[in-house]
Amino acid sequence: MKSFVIIGILLIGFISVNVFPDAFGEPTLNDDNLILEEFTKEFGWGYTTMTFVEDDILLLEKNGSVFLIRDGIKQEKPVLEVKVDPVRESGLLGITSVDSTVYIYFTEADKDGKQLGNRIYKYDWDGEALINPVLLKELPSNSYHNSGAMVTGLDDQVYAVVGDTGKYGPLQNKPPGDIFPSGTLDYMDTSVILRVDPEGPYQAMGIRNSFGLAIDPVTGNLWATENGDDDFDEINLIPDKFNSGWEKIMGPATESELASLPGYEDYNYKDPEFSWQKVVSPVGLNFGKFKETRNYDNSLFVGDCNNGNLYKFELNQNRDGFEFSSPHLQDNLVNENESMEEIIVGTGFRCITDIERGPDGFLYLISHGEKNIYRILPREALALEEQMESESDSTEGGGCLIATAIYGSELAPQVQQLRELRDNKLLQTESGTDFIESFNSVYYLFSPTIADLQRESPVFREAVKIAITPMISSFSILNYVDLNSEEKVLGYGIGIIILNGMIYFGLPIVGIVSLRKRS
Repeated sequence: MKSFVIIGILLIGFISVNVFPDAFGEPTLNDDNLILEEFTKEFGWGYTTMTFVEDDILLLEKNGSVFLIRDGIKQEKPVLEVKVDPVRESGLLGITSVDSTVYIYFTEADKDGKQLGNRIYKYDWDGEALINPVLLKELPSNSYHNSGAMVTGLDDQVYAVVGDTGKYGPLQNKPPGDIFPSGTLDYMDTSVILRVDPEGPYQAMGIRNSFGLAIDPVTGNLWATENGDDDFDEINLIPDKFNSGWEKIMGPATESELASLPGYEDYNYKDPEFSWQKVVSPVGLNFGKFKETRNYDNSLFVGDCNNGNLYKFELNQNRDGFEFSSPHLQDNLVNENESMEEIIVGTGFRCITDIERGPDGFLYLISHGEKNIYRILPREALALEEQMESESDSTEGGGCLIATAIYGSELAPQVQQLRELRDNKLLQTESGTDFIESFNSVYYLFSPTIADLQRESPVFREAVKIAITPMISSFSILNYVDLNSEEKVLGYGIGIIILNGMIYFGLPIVGIVSLRKRS
C-alpha cells in the first residue's frame, strides 16, 4: 500500500511541476550555516538517481536514458539507452561506480515493452559513453516495490537493494507454508540487500521496500532507508547478516512481534535507528563529511517523498545511532503529531530520490519533482572556496576580501591601492613574496568569515572600516618609496609594522595611562 502513496506523490509532483509550478514553493534550507545552490540549469523532469565518475555525473532518466552532466551542464545526447518498462516503480532505478566501472539496476523490457525482469549490468565508462555491458544479476520484478538503490563501500564492494516485488519469499520472514505463490521457492532475491560485485552472502533480509543506501565515510558502515506500509518508515544501520523484520515488523518491535520471527540461519534482527510512525516515504540519504570543514562531519542527511523535506540527523560518538536534544525524539521515534523541527533542515524539495557526495566533498540532491540538481555546502566551505580562489589570484591581481567587502567593489580606490602595492612592489622581491605568502596563510584563516559578517551587518562593516583605515593609510606610504632591493623591503616593512604597533597599541596605552593619572 505504501508504494501507492509514493506513486501518488510522483503523479502529484508531475502535475504540480507542469501545471502549477509554484504550488510547492522553492526548495529552501533553514540552517543559516548551509547554502543551497542550483548546480545545474533546468534540464527536465523524471530523473531518479546519479553517480559521480571523477568530476562528471551520470544521471538516470526513468524512461531508459543515461545522461552525462559535465561542468554543471546536461549533455544533449545520452551516453546509454536501454529498453525498460518505466511503469510506476519500474525503469532505470539505481547506479553506482567503482573508478571507471559503472553498475546500473533497471527493469529490462523486450522490444515490445514487455517486462523481462530486474537486471544489474556492469559497464565500462570511456569518458563519453557506457560500453561493454556485462549482465551480473537477473532478479524478480513487478511494477512496484522493485527498490533498486545501489552504493559502493569503502572497500569497493557494490551493494543493491531489492524490495519485496509483491512476491512473498522466505527472506521476508515467511515460513515455507506462507510463500506466495504457493509451492515456489524462486523468490530468494526479494526483500534483500545484495552483494553484487564481488558476489557474496546477502548483506540483509526482511527489507520491505527501500529507495536509499549510503556508506558512512568514516566507519564504512552501510545505512538504508525503508518504507513501511500504512505506518512506520525506518532508517537502519545494516551490519552483516541483518534482518530488518519485514513482513512481521516495521518500526520498533513489540515482544509479540519478536516472538513471531521464524528465524533464518544467523540473520539477526535489530530495531531501526529511527522511525516515523506517520509515513513520510524516506528516500535518498548520505553523510555530510564536507571537504575541509568539520561542521557537518557527524550528520546524516535524509530526503523524503511525501513532504519534500530534507532531514539532518546527528550521529552519536560511535556513529551507530543518533543523538537528539528534543526529549520526545530520544526514543528514536517520532509519533504522529509530534514536532520534527529539530531534524528538518530543508523544505520544498518535492520528492528527493537521491543524495550523493561529490568529489568536492559537498552534497548533491536530485528530486523527482525538480528540474535540476541542487548542491548543499556549509557557508564556511564557501568561504574557504573564496579563500582558495583569492590565494590563486594573489599573483594575478586578486584583491583583499575584507577591504572589498568594506568598499563594495574590487575596483574601489582603496582596494586597487592594496593590489598595486602587493603586485608592483612586494611581489617584485624575494622578501616581499615571502611576506605575502606568510601573511596569506594567516589572513585567510579569518578574513572570509569577517567579510561575510560585513556583508550581513552594515554596523559591523562600518566598525571594521574605522578600525582598518589607519592601517591602509600607513600602507599607502609604500607606494611613494622605492622598494627595488631586499634591504629596502625589510627596512620599510619593519618601519610600517612599528608604525601600526604605535597606532593600535601605543596610543591606546598612552590614553589609558593618562586617564588613570587624572583619576
